Amino acid sequence: MVRHNKTIRRLVGLASGLASSVLLAGSAGASENLVIIPDARLFGLFGMGEGLGSMWIMLIGFVVLAFPLNALIFQPIFRALDARAERIQGARDQSSQLEEEANNVLEQYESAIRDARVDAEANRQAELTAAREEQSTMTAQARSDAEAELARARTEMTRSLDEARATLRESAEDLATAAAEQVLGRTLS
Repeated sequence: MVRHNKTIRRLVGLASGLASSVLLAGSAGASENLVIIPDARLFGLFGMGEGLGSMWIMLIGFVVLAFPLNALIFQPIFRALDARAERIQGARDQSSQLEEEANNVLEQYESAIRDARVDAEANRQAELTAAREEQSTMTAQARSDAEAELARARTEMTRSLDEARATLRESAEDLATAAAEQVLGRTLS
């Protein structure tokens, strides 16, 4: 592609030089009779009059000046333009490489974040499950302790009630005996 550009530039340079030489020869005026193919006299060919004999001098001057101008002006300009195009292409290549690396880093970062979120969610679920199991265990233990305490309290209450009944019976018998002795006026044995 660079060689193709160089060839095109050379042709453009030569064509522009030729065009400028022709234009500098004199401006063409419009005439009433437009002639598409000029007469041979125009170039002073074949001894058909003077015509534009100076045209040959300009063409020879163009050919003589084309090579030094090409070497001194056009080639350095084209080399500078080619070097610039290569630098631009290098910068574009480097930019695309950096963009690709940035995309890879971003993809790795997003993947790491997704993995961290999955791990965090798994840890949270594990902690939540462990907390629920611990709560369940503690609730069962508290319920068991409460039921045991309630059973112990019932047993204690039943024992205390039995003792109170027994004491009440003894007291009731003593009271009944005392009341009967008082009513009868004598001692009962």
